[in-house]
Formats: sequence, structure tokens, C-alpha cells
Amino acid sequence: MKVSREQAALNRERIVEVAAKLFREKGYDGIGVADLMKNAGLTHGGFYGHFASKEDLMVEACELALKKSLESWKVRIEQDPQQALPKLVNHYLSTQSRDTPGVACPAPTMGVDVARSSPSARPAFTATTRQQFDLLAGLMPEGTAEEKRRLAITTFSALVGAMVLARSTDDAAFSEEIMEAVRTQLLAS
Repeated sequence: MKVSREQAALNRERIVEVAAKLFREKGYDGIGVADLMKNAGLTHGGFYGHFASKEDLMVEACELALKKSLESWKVRIEQDPQQALPKLVNHYLSTQSRDTPGVACPAPTMGVDVARSSPSARPAFTATTRQQFDLLAGLMPEGTAEEKRRLAITTFSALVGAMVLARSTDDAAFSEEIMEAVRTQLLAS
């Protein structure tokens, strides 16, 4: 049965959305094409009608996840510019974000996969990371432009690193301690 162009476009969009979530939850190597397509409610055979390879899908999934993350940051900043930095830090290093990697910032989960398995996703990852640095730099209360940028890089790196560590431990109290220590340090600066 032939699928209309509109339905094919919707199917492709669905595959990318599911991949953006599952790659963050399971990693690039943690899910195969068959399971990914099953989760999208589509047949395995249809995958290559949409993508040349799993890596091509990774690029689009990474772009989508990064775009959504950046949009979320912008909304939080616009809602309350004066309290945006503490709100971003508290949300980023929350139990909810830790426990829902499929919808949280992709940097802690997809960053390693991009570095190891998907070099073609690096341009999108690089561009979005730069934009996140710029957003954070704009929230820094004082300093020269260069000092604010350095502080933004340090802040984002601490957020990502803390989340990687918090998700990696099998001790809930230790995980919370990691997030709390970094939250406290970042908000005290």
C-alpha cells in the first residue's frame, strides 16, 4: 500500500522524534533500527525509505533534541529574566531532569555518542552549544564579555558533568549530593 507524501513526511517526523528521545535514553548503540521503528509504530523495512543510515537519523535526532532544548532555555529566560539563571540551574540539576533523559537536555546523553559514533552531528552540536553559552553569558551579572563567556562555559560544563555523574551512580543519595553540590556552587558564584 502506497503512503501519501504527507503521511510519509509525518512518518519521518515521528521517527526523528522517537529517535531523539530513545537515543537520549538508551544511547546510539543502545537501540537498533528495528526497535526504534517499532517504538515509532512503523515497520523496520520502512526505515531506509526515510534515511540512508542510522547515523543520518542520529544527525536529525540530535538537531531536533538540541533545538527543543535551546527553545526551552529561551522560554525560561523570557519568562523571568531576573531569575532565569537560578531557575535554569535548578531545573537542569533536578531529580526530574535526571530521571527523564529522553526529554532533558541532550548534551549529557548525546554528547558522547556524537563524539564517538556520529561525527556528522558535530556541527549541529557545536552550533547549539555555542548558542547555549551565549544565552548563559547574557545571564551573568557582571564582568567583561570575555569573562561572562568563560563563566558561561564553566557553568554549562559543570551542569553537563554533574548530570552525567548523577545519572551514572547507583546510589540515589549520592546522585542527589552531586546535583546539590554543583547547584549550590553555581548559584553562590
